[in-house]
Amino acid sequence: MNLSEHFTLEEMLVSETAWRKGINNTPSDAVVANLTRLAESLEQVRAIFGKPMIITSGYRCPLLNEAIGGAKNSAHTRGLAADFIIPAIGNSYNIAYRITKYPDVRFDQLIYEGTWVHFGLAEGGEEPRDQLLTATRGGYVEGLVA
Repeated sequence: MNLSEHFTLEEMLVSETAWRKGINNTPSDAVVANLTRLAESLEQVRAIFGKPMIITSGYRCPLLNEAIGGAKNSAHTRGLAADFIIPAIGNSYNIAYRITKYPDVRFDQLIYEGTWVHFGLAEGGEEPRDQLLTATRGGYVEGLVA
């Protein structure tokens, strides 16, 4: 099922952990609606680079999120976040940095995670925080830090 021109529901659900552990990662209709909104926002990101993106983590049901050690309040569990890479671009810091230069691309959280970028949306009807973070061994720091 296509969520947008370049993103499918299937790629937003793929999880090796879910497959290995037999976890049913099927989303509700409300989550699919959020994933559709997320895919539309990711289309804006894809347009910046003009290159295919690989979703490394999209929707995670609560059981899957717990199995991988995700944050208890993770936007992934509501279909509001995706982690991705752009192999043709490579450097995830540069990807995150370039996204910040496009004010029309709104996000709740943009996190430079080292080898991937986390892109999260606010709940429908809520104003996005435009929060920039960098993951470190000790947690997260404000801003993008190479």
